[in-house]
Amino acid sequence: MDKQKLAENVVEKMMADDAFSQWLGIEVIDITPGSVTLKMEVRQGMTNGFNVSHGGIAFSLADSALAFASNSYGRISLALENNISFIKKVTAGDMLTATTEELSLGNRIGVYNVTIMNQHDDTIATFRGTVFRTQEQHFEQN
Repeated sequence: MDKQKLAENVVEKMMADDAFSQWLGIEVIDITPGSVTLKMEVRQGMTNGFNVSHGGIAFSLADSALAFASNSYGRISLALENNISFIKKVTAGDMLTATTEELSLGNRIGVYNVTIMNQHDDTIATFRGTVFRTQEQHFEQN
């Protein structure tokens, strides 16, 4: 299986089994090995007591982007450490797009940036994630 097809199959399989990403309403826009672009709309039920999106929503979108991008090579990868900086407030109705950038890919560790933007192309958050790359595969190798 070529690398692009493998990336698409891994993300499709992960998304099908990921009830939380489905609840968020995540749509996969683009997939390449080591990178994904995801999109979602913030719903009223995702806001906090200040009527802005709960920080966990942007974090969860970025975490899903990290998971899909880092697993796209076919090896099961798990988050070791993540952090996020919130730059601009998000409200219900905002459309968020998360795009990954692979910074480093080693045999055991991968490091990624995720930029989250709103429908006005304003950066609303930046996220950095480090993953541990196990030796387990998503699909059996022929």
